[in-house]
Amino acid sequence: METENKMGTMDTGRLLFQMSLPIMLSMLIQALYNIIDSYFVSQINEAAFTAVSMAFPIQNTFVGLAVGTGVGAKALMSRALGEKNQEKVSKIGENALSLAIFHGFLLFLVAIFLIGPYFRSQTDSAQIISYGIEYTRLVTMAAIGIFFQIAFEGFLQATGRTKLSMYAQIFGAVINIILDPILIFGLFGLPQMGVKGAALATIIGQVLGAILGFVLNKKKNPEVKLKGLDLDFKIIADIYKIGIPSVILITMTSMVIYLLNIILGKFSSTAVAALGAYYKIQSFVFMPVFGLNNGMVPIIAYNYGARKPQRALKTISLAIKTALVVALIGFLIFQIFPHRLLQIFNASDELLEIGIPAIRIISTSFFFVVINFVSNAVFQALGNGVLALATSLLRQVLSLLPAAYFLSLTGNLNLIWLAFPLSEFIGLVFSLYKLKTYAFEKISNHI
Repeated sequence: METENKMGTMDTGRLLFQMSLPIMLSMLIQALYNIIDSYFVSQINEAAFTAVSMAFPIQNTFVGLAVGTGVGAKALMSRALGEKNQEKVSKIGENALSLAIFHGFLLFLVAIFLIGPYFRSQTDSAQIISYGIEYTRLVTMAAIGIFFQIAFEGFLQATGRTKLSMYAQIFGAVINIILDPILIFGLFGLPQMGVKGAALATIIGQVLGAILGFVLNKKKNPEVKLKGLDLDFKIIADIYKIGIPSVILITMTSMVIYLLNIILGKFSSTAVAALGAYYKIQSFVFMPVFGLNNGMVPIIAYNYGARKPQRALKTISLAIKTALVVALIGFLIFQIFPHRLLQIFNASDELLEIGIPAIRIISTSFFFVVINFVSNAVFQALGNGVLALATSLLRQVLSLLPAAYFLSLTGNLNLIWLAFPLSEFIGLVFSLYKLKTYAFEKISNHI
């Protein structure tokens, strides 16, 4: 098959960038959407921006659930392609769609029962709570759209068609960007909907992106022949074996941000907004790395399955070097232009005072972060999501949270930001050790 030949024979450098660049571009568009979405919300007032920032852990959790399931399905698909097991490729896709429906139903229940208590646990501001519930309940109830969108994009990526995956993701993000000001501010005669309009724009973009992803798979992806839904519990278990650690990893990130919001909330709601602003703009650095990882995973999985270790090892080396270049560019921008970055969100004087040192301090961790991310993707490509989970557990739960808490006891808000580079350096040491003793040895010996 064409995709088999490409992933098994094309020059690894050219292949990695051919696979990754479309995903990196689509993720940059996604990052742009995150910025623009928050920009329009910030024009309402700082309370609305703070509410959407507080909503980030919830959104990140269900997106993480979709991405993690997609990682598991994609890795299994790519390995099955390498083994030339066409029937298994399609069955994996059918089971992944069944999981998308199941996860969407679970989140519908979460939206009904848990969103209110979630916001009330972080702030006493009635205005922030009202904005937060209005926005988050709507996007969570309709989360099934993002599950289908990410699933269909993953099918295209697994077979080497990353350009088509890019089209689906960019389409959904662009629709969202267009609809944001229209629905938030009531343009063209439509009612002014505020944060509810931002939520509705998000939902529409995700659903339309999913529809385009379905059409592209149907017409342009012959390796994945979807006949309907399927429930093969062995395949589902295999998807979860790889994907659940990734889900827990991202959910863990959401929990950490939630707890950091509580720690920062003891200083001020503006400190919470500063952290939210950082997470929005850092996506411009990390989204390209995630795109790189998405292109790398099927290449490593395929060549591991095809018993071509040197190709897999070269791919890892090039991915790390590329990620470090991205980190350097991001670091320089964050150090030189923090004021301009924060002004995107209509920053008050207080937000600038808190946010500028936060951005400069946290960005020193970028070089460690990107290597940790690439390492985790390698572990997942080899079917060891548990190791990726252990790395993130060490970085975030065992390092970041305790460091942030104890530094907060000093009463100096700026010291809290030092917890980020400290925890990422600890994760870096562990990641490099496991790359050498586990990943490189496993790939080299699989001949």
